[in-house]
Amino acid sequence: MKILNRVNSQATQDGDGVKISRVADFTGKSFDPFLMLDELKSDDESDFIGGFPPHPHRGIETFTYMIKGGFEHQDQLGNKKAITAGDVQWMSTGYGVIHSEMPLVDENEGMHGFQIWLNMPAKDKLRPARYQDATNLPVISNKTGGNLRLLAGQWQLDGISASSPLTELAGNGAIADLTLTSSGQASLDLSDYEQVLMYVHSGSLSELSIRAGQMLTVDASKPILINASDEGAGMLILVGNKINEKIVHMGPFVMNSEEEIQQTIREYQAGKFGEID
Repeated sequence: MKILNRVNSQATQDGDGVKISRVADFTGKSFDPFLMLDELKSDDESDFIGGFPPHPHRGIETFTYMIKGGFEHQDQLGNKKAITAGDVQWMSTGYGVIHSEMPLVDENEGMHGFQIWLNMPAKDKLRPARYQDATNLPVISNKTGGNLRLLAGQWQLDGISASSPLTELAGNGAIADLTLTSSGQASLDLSDYEQVLMYVHSGSLSELSIRAGQMLTVDASKPILINASDEGAGMLILVGNKINEKIVHMGPFVMNSEEEIQQTIREYQAGKFGEID
């Protein structure tokens, strides 16, 4: 596996004081079509109990995946759904969405989950919002200790192909959760994609002391061979094709110009995004 870049996640807070680890780039230079990955991982209820009260988005797609614990999502479109362990949720915000994400507390489980932001191409930023969630996602297993949970898109592991129910992410995006047993191994051919990122969330890899909390940019021109350390490993794999458009970012809004950002703020303040019932 040839690593082109490595970035460490940074501790921060969002929502009502929720403690997260974040990797982000809003320049479009490093992760395109992805913008940000937030990881929430804690057994201390005080780290996440405040949740994410109602807030707006425009011009992005949010993708939520839970390993432990859960959140209840609610939005102005009328969607209300509990996203729990093993579930995913995709929201293509387009013109605008107001939603809340409040924790479902299980004192025995704690919380481990992710929210990923993808940029939307300019032609789609003002289209009507779309929402989809999925449970019982397919898993591909190999004979060398690898299990690939298909969160979004089409995947192949050691010659076995399958698809997630979610297939319409911006930038032809696809996301999977790869877990490897102690010294486990997996081979992925991702050469059809311009961007291949790996975020290690558990354990470590045998190459170059790669550990949890690091985002890797990987050369996908050749098949990628991934080797876990003795403690095993878990990682999100994010792939897609670059949008290659100018990005202007302000908080929950991502557009293509400062003028569009100011228009977004005016329309949000005028109540044009709607409200949660």
